[in-house]
Amino acid sequence: MNDYTPSEMMIVAAARALAGVRTVFVGVGLPNIACNLARRTVAPDLELVYESGVYGARPARLPLSIGDPALITGALSVCSMADLFGLYLQGGRIDVAFLGGAQIDRYGNLNTTVIGDYAHPKVRLPGSGGACEIAIHARQVFIIMRLSRRSFVERLDFLTSPGHLGGSGERERLGMPGRGPQVVVTDKCVFRFDPGTGEMVLVSLHPGVRLEDVRAEMGWDPRVSPDLTETEPPTPEELRLLREELDPLGVYRS
Repeated sequence: MNDYTPSEMMIVAAARALAGVRTVFVGVGLPNIACNLARRTVAPDLELVYESGVYGARPARLPLSIGDPALITGALSVCSMADLFGLYLQGGRIDVAFLGGAQIDRYGNLNTTVIGDYAHPKVRLPGSGGACEIAIHARQVFIIMRLSRRSFVERLDFLTSPGHLGGSGERERLGMPGRGPQVVVTDKCVFRFDPGTGEMVLVSLHPGVRLEDVRAEMGWDPRVSPDLTETEPPTPEELRLLREELDPLGVYRS
């Protein structure tokens, strides 16, 4: 198990970021597998919260959607979406929200609405769903996305979910209760955010990845931490859990 894919490294790094977290708002796909890995490793008390109205989910398999019945089995609570958003999210009870997107800018703002002009788009995306409200109200936002120049852009085609908007302090001025994005995990590296400026800062390169590899896949020249490190590779147990229990078909980790 010494060999691993970039996707496996990304999932493992995202799971490790959840160490010590109690409640996480999560959707399907990469955020979901990362959260389920964290629950089996660094965050055994982690409660998974799904938009469809499920709190404390214990899915025996990866759900196909947020409406998958697998989420209900073993859950602590099943309620309406209105109650979930009003009582849990807007009530300030979500420690971390795990989000992704089609585009992200240097301040962690996300686009999941449209690529190109809104009226005449190149691609029409799913839209916000609950992501805008989640990005506003969760205490922290973690983001997981594959690094590419078309996704890490200088300017979003549409701002769906607010990060740090135009820089540090803008969220507070608009009365947003959450702290916004704190970490971005990709298949090549990990970013965190400068609390003084709200800007993304490269803090860790995955094994075998060079700084120029990261710069080549970004629409702006990223800030680099003076303490830039190398990400610890996946352990044999983390890979076993991914390959044998969480994603045996390799849907997300390939």
